[in-house]
Amino acid sequence: MLTRLGRLAVRHSRAVLLGTLLVLLGLGAYGAGAQQDLDLARWNSPGTESVRAADVLREDFRTGNPNLALLVTARDNDVDSPATERAARELAAEVERLPNFTDVTSYWDARSPALRAEDGHRALLLARLEGDATTAREQLADLSPRLTRTTDRLDVRVGGQEEISRQVGEEARADFLRAEVFALPVVLLLLVLVYRRTTAALLTVGVGVLSVLGTLAGLRAVAQFTEVSTFAANLALVLGLGLGVDYSLFVISRYREERAGGHAQPEAVVRATAAAGRTVVFSGVTVAVSLCALLVFPFFFLSSFAYAGVLVVFTAVAGAVLPLPAALVRWGHRVERTAAPASGFWHRTALRAMRRPLLAGAGVLTVLLVAASPLLGLRFGLPDERTLSADTSSRTVAETVHRDFAAEPTDTVQVVLTREADTRAYAVDLSRLPGVFQIDAPEGTYRDGRRTGAPGQDRLTAPDGHARVAVVPTQQALYDDVPAFVDRIRDTPAPAPALVGGYAGETTDFRATLLDRLPLAVGLVLGATYVILFLMTGSVLLPAKATVLNLLSLSVMFGCLVWVFQDGHLSGPLGFTPTGAIEPSIPVLMFCVAYGLSMDYEVFLLARIKEEHERTGETVRAVAEGIRRSAPLITAAAGILALSFLSYATSGVVFLKELGIGTALTILVDATLIRVVLLPVTMRLAGRANWWAPRRLRRLRVKEVEEADVLHGGVRVITTRG
Repeated sequence: MLTRLGRLAVRHSRAVLLGTLLVLLGLGAYGAGAQQDLDLARWNSPGTESVRAADVLREDFRTGNPNLALLVTARDNDVDSPATERAARELAAEVERLPNFTDVTSYWDARSPALRAEDGHRALLLARLEGDATTAREQLADLSPRLTRTTDRLDVRVGGQEEISRQVGEEARADFLRAEVFALPVVLLLLVLVYRRTTAALLTVGVGVLSVLGTLAGLRAVAQFTEVSTFAANLALVLGLGLGVDYSLFVISRYREERAGGHAQPEAVVRATAAAGRTVVFSGVTVAVSLCALLVFPFFFLSSFAYAGVLVVFTAVAGAVLPLPAALVRWGHRVERTAAPASGFWHRTALRAMRRPLLAGAGVLTVLLVAASPLLGLRFGLPDERTLSADTSSRTVAETVHRDFAAEPTDTVQVVLTREADTRAYAVDLSRLPGVFQIDAPEGTYRDGRRTGAPGQDRLTAPDGHARVAVVPTQQALYDDVPAFVDRIRDTPAPAPALVGGYAGETTDFRATLLDRLPLAVGLVLGATYVILFLMTGSVLLPAKATVLNLLSLSVMFGCLVWVFQDGHLSGPLGFTPTGAIEPSIPVLMFCVAYGLSMDYEVFLLARIKEEHERTGETVRAVAEGIRRSAPLITAAAGILALSFLSYATSGVVFLKELGIGTALTILVDATLIRVVLLPVTMRLAGRANWWAPRRLRRLRVKEVEEADVLHGGVRVITTRG
């Protein structure tokens, strides 16, 4: 197939390039609006107890979690003064008239101490904004500036989970544009330095742009049928540009080699497409499979990255094996450099390492294990407002509530009883739990095991008689172990079957579901990539060693996550607030992305080593020659891809900082210490065992291409052995 694509590019280069240009324009026009069709996720896990509780709250009680909070500061420093109360009631009436706002509750109506700051200067107005995430946040984008105000009586600021999520989305979109502006010119400049030819750099960037635009257009199309996270566009930018650069580098490099070997330009294009294209296809399948493992999680936030990964790989591979060869037919003379690769730094390093494999391997392994050691202290936590930068308005509101209020009513845990029952004894028991500020039940309000007030909330009892109980947590409960707090509530005997929900319950169930399915995702990634590498190399040992080396580089990445983002080292220069824990969905995403990219470079290097081994039959010589020809390209490609990810180091969203810095570090470690020291060392120690496989399994290997002495239309054919 790749040979036929190469011949097609040679014979119809003008038509291929014209068609590519038209496709590029169409993708750009359609993909430009992708960000407007993408969504932010809510922290829920389909089918879990908290989601069932939310369904009952909505259907039977016509209520739900309060997702919007107005922090109201009295200008006279007294929320109980008549003037402040009058102005606050007018504000509440205004909010009640807004479309899609329900369950508007203020301190001045409920008189709940949970809604009043301890110094009496501030109070809260809570509301629920109905609708899906997209509709709610679009409405909030217009309403938030209108509700934020300072009058002669009140100072009003908007917060709550929906406002935090909206501002995370806005920051992600801004980061996308900033990274786009930064990445493209810098990548182009680096490519000019690598190639020493401007035309080659422009063609490579062109393939990357094609991949980015194709992925954005594809994500927008997918979004018409299912939810797609806005963060998928951020991944599409760096991964599309990076893989487009990687694949183009190897095709153009192979084309230069074929021309330097004396082959005519059309023949060199076909040979490069067939030989380098095979490696590109294997690499692309590896990356796509790694990201497809995210589909085992029932969260569209993670599924979106799987969609983006498949689209990025398809478009990058397609650009490298058809439009790029067609461009080489037309402008290949401006790409060529006849000088053969010299014995460079990495080649000499690999040779020295193979002369003393135990010493070199032990030294590098020690460095990597020390760098990975913080991983032993990894703690998983739940997301909060500290995801955003310190000057973001919704974070400022949340931190003010945390500092000045004894309770956190916006994160009330909702307990729904599924049949009619007396809740008084149950409310007393719940009110005694550590971390509980107060309990609101149909029979009244309870604190510390005693009733402190008459019923003050509507809709605590459904029309059919079954009740719900609102558990208002203390501030400290939500900054400690939230899952443990939720578990204490779930473990308290209830007078009837109970469902525990609310935001704390949803995030707890989200984390539990993710961690439960994590072993399956990891197993799929490791198993699938092992099979792919075996099909490429025909070796049982090489894929196993590649897996171990990849896991070693990923351990360094996770060690960095813990040391930097969990423990807070470098938090000042990087501009974030450490939380003492890592939100688990980001390491899962980073594992799939970084593992696929690490295997990407493994495929490039092993393919060249395998080719040299089949030519010479000598392992050490094949490794040295493979590194001589591939390591400079791998290093250049890794540097450019790492730089693309590092464009998110300045993001205002901690998730993107983690993804950018952690993945960039993994790519650089993998392309240098792993691929150019540990890989040749392990191959030197294994010797002939590198290439062993049972005879029956060996037949499954996908054969390389080899030259046949047949000409078709003046182009030497590259046929597949077997």
